[in-house]
Amino acid sequence: MCQTRFYMLLSGNAAEKFPPAGGMGDWGLPQQARLSYKRYACANAATGGRGFLNSADNTPYEKIGDEVRSLADEVPFDIPDSWEWVRIRSLGEIVRGSGIKRNETVPQGCPCVRYGELYTTYQTSFTSAASFISAELDEKCKHFSYGDVLMTLTGENKPDIAKAAAYLGITPIAAGGDLAFWTQHGMNPLFLSYIMASPYIISRKVALATGDIIVHISGDKLGTILLPVPPLAEQGKIVARIQSLELVISDYAEKAAALQVLEDTFPEALRKSILQEAVRGKLVPQDPSDEPAEALLERIRAEKQRLIKEGKIKKDKHESVIFRRDNSHYEKRGSDEVCIDDEIPFEIPENWAWCRASSLGTMVRGRGIKRTETVAQGCPCIRYGEIYTTYETSFDTAVSFVPESLDKDCLHFSSGDVVFTLTGENKVDIAKTVVFLGNGQIAAGGDLAFWTHHRMNPLYLVYYMASPYCIELKRRTATGDIIVHISTSKVGDFLVPVPPLNEQNRIVSAIEQLFDVVSTL
Repeated sequence: MCQTRFYMLLSGNAAEKFPPAGGMGDWGLPQQARLSYKRYACANAATGGRGFLNSADNTPYEKIGDEVRSLADEVPFDIPDSWEWVRIRSLGEIVRGSGIKRNETVPQGCPCVRYGELYTTYQTSFTSAASFISAELDEKCKHFSYGDVLMTLTGENKPDIAKAAAYLGITPIAAGGDLAFWTQHGMNPLFLSYIMASPYIISRKVALATGDIIVHISGDKLGTILLPVPPLAEQGKIVARIQSLELVISDYAEKAAALQVLEDTFPEALRKSILQEAVRGKLVPQDPSDEPAEALLERIRAEKQRLIKEGKIKKDKHESVIFRRDNSHYEKRGSDEVCIDDEIPFEIPENWAWCRASSLGTMVRGRGIKRTETVAQGCPCIRYGEIYTTYETSFDTAVSFVPESLDKDCLHFSSGDVVFTLTGENKVDIAKTVVFLGNGQIAAGGDLAFWTHHRMNPLYLVYYMASPYCIELKRRTATGDIIVHISTSKVGDFLVPVPPLNEQNRIVSAIEQLFDVVSTL
């Protein structure tokens, strides 16, 4: 939109809408520059040089010496009657600069511009230089002055070649190699700077430039380009109009960029908001007929006692039980009982309950499985890195395998068990969690753990571990920077808001439905 609008301005298609120059006079050009175009036109005619004529049929012609030829096939578009088509070489002189190496620049000295700086430092116009050279080197250089237009002769791609910037400063500046300055043109320098960035001129530069990895163009080739030249006063109006549009476009670009950031981040932010509402009991309505969460926790504790008696798990001497009394939350570990109101992060529904993650079943750490120990076929296994790269919220088959001889020494998880990482690259993604919903057993590699015998809806636990509330817990407790670690004991100490089992099922269903909608945004 920006380039198209400028193209209209520079081709004269919107000239009648331009505002006055606003007191800019002849745009600050010295009297010599204001008169130079007329002198060049007169000189051309006097010496039989190249000039342009308009015949009665309004077809542009070019005169070279005594020869006159039609430019009907070369002129790209119509221009207003008061405009003229002119070769760039007929407007002043294009002077190539002298080589200035980067190691020849100094912190202070005589000002200079190197060609690469036109791409990185200078915009449409500038008034002072960012680099300097010694006085000795400066004496050997060619210099540009007020109103001259700099152009690069070397670049990385053809559309950007001959990038132009008008110099509007006072002190003459040394021009480095691989750039040229357009001097004694008698034009509004800002008009030239803008028109060199127009789609029409860019198409001509692309056609004339050579090279692929390193692109070159010469002053002679630039000189052959046909330029639409408005009257000097109209050039000023065009410049003023473009500058006013640039302010609008810049403001629009900022708003468009902010909108793009919002569009890029909104789906993930919405997912996090959904999970946060879910663990706070605000995603689905409570059902008074649901069995309270405390009854579920009693069954989980009974299950753990049974497994302890059978010797399948070890007894936790500091088993946590959290309960309410006198509108406060208390935790009992062994014979110790303490108020934990300061730890409770938010209010939950009446039929929910708080408990430590370690009280929900058992967390078992896997055993190391090296990548070199995996085979194409064998017993299924999971290595911790695959939780980050291969598995999502849930999975039912493994993608890696180990030989039976190694599998027999591994620890295994089963359907409904929740698997999470203990090592990662950052504190936000640490303890990334998935649930296994397949058949059989899978060997657990090192640096991951599986959460078993929990009797919860396993997907609720996965979503809990991905909620902003739990991510903050992980961020606080994980250690390391480049390589981040977290232990099962630290995860086990997390407070979990436990809904009734039926509500867990409704929460999971609601999350999945909402996530499906978010994925379409």
